[in-house]
Amino acid sequence: MRRTILGKSGLEVSRIAFGTWELGGEWGPTDTVAATQAIREAADKGVTFFDTAQGYGFGQSEHLLAAALADLPREKVIIATKGGLRPEGSGIVRDASASWIRRGVDASLRALDTDYIDLYQVHWPDPSTPFEETAEELGKLVADGKLRHVGVSNFDVEQMEAFSTTLPVETLQPPYHLFRREIETEVLPYTAANDIGVLVYGPLAHGLLSGHLMPDTEFDPNDWRSKSPVFHGDSFKRNLRAVERLQRLAREELDVTLAQLAVAWTLHNPAVGVAIVGTHTPSHIDEALAAADLDLEDDTIKRIDEIMGDAVQVGGPSPEGM
Repeated sequence: MRRTILGKSGLEVSRIAFGTWELGGEWGPTDTVAATQAIREAADKGVTFFDTAQGYGFGQSEHLLAAALADLPREKVIIATKGGLRPEGSGIVRDASASWIRRGVDASLRALDTDYIDLYQVHWPDPSTPFEETAEELGKLVADGKLRHVGVSNFDVEQMEAFSTTLPVETLQPPYHLFRREIETEVLPYTAANDIGVLVYGPLAHGLLSGHLMPDTEFDPNDWRSKSPVFHGDSFKRNLRAVERLQRLAREELDVTLAQLAVAWTLHNPAVGVAIVGTHTPSHIDEALAAADLDLEDDTIKRIDEIMGDAVQVGGPSPEGM
């Protein structure tokens, strides 16, 4: 497994991170036995970086990750989690206030059964809380030894700059895949210029690039995709046609899977350090890990761009829509 240094954090991590969003309940029921096996399979095969969040089931995902990694030496794994979301009624709201951030860190430490968190990320910008307040509190938590490094997720350039006036942003976790490339314009040039490590989520476009979806695919009612326009209607069908062409390119010309091609494409961008790949199926681990060793030629990148010229760029979920 190839490794990289995650920007100014100095963290040495595997280029594939195991992501646990799928294990929090927002994608439908979780098979905890299979998920635990998948996490251990990833660790046994060289993955050292594991990403989770308080908001993934508010403890469910973090507890599961902790149990799966329980018998591994703590210093052998890099654990990243996120905070700044709070359950309210039947939904979720953004809350990056000092009090909720501190409570969230303490809750994550308990759920993860650890004394410290390697990388703590503000999950989403909170328009109701000044960045200075959030950053100051996170700085105190670093001084307390509860956190080693601090990053952000889903922030734009202006938001990162505002946050960094109080506490330097060390990492960014943005969405990035073939159907969502807006960070290439401003965000990735900014992170590269400021030595901010980038770990991207959703490289398989939340299943769109898995090769397993069909126009008539039905999602579990508890799966957020069942209500997302990205996975319904004419745009979905048009994008599946692009997926079919990408799949032929991957299989017939490169002898790899579509998923491997999609993940390798994100890692081909020199501003991207890590791709977060989530699965609850142990058999998918080898496929994901092989993507880190797949080097794409310039001609292949050009072919991919030509195929994607017929596709529809899409957005993604926000906390308010979950």
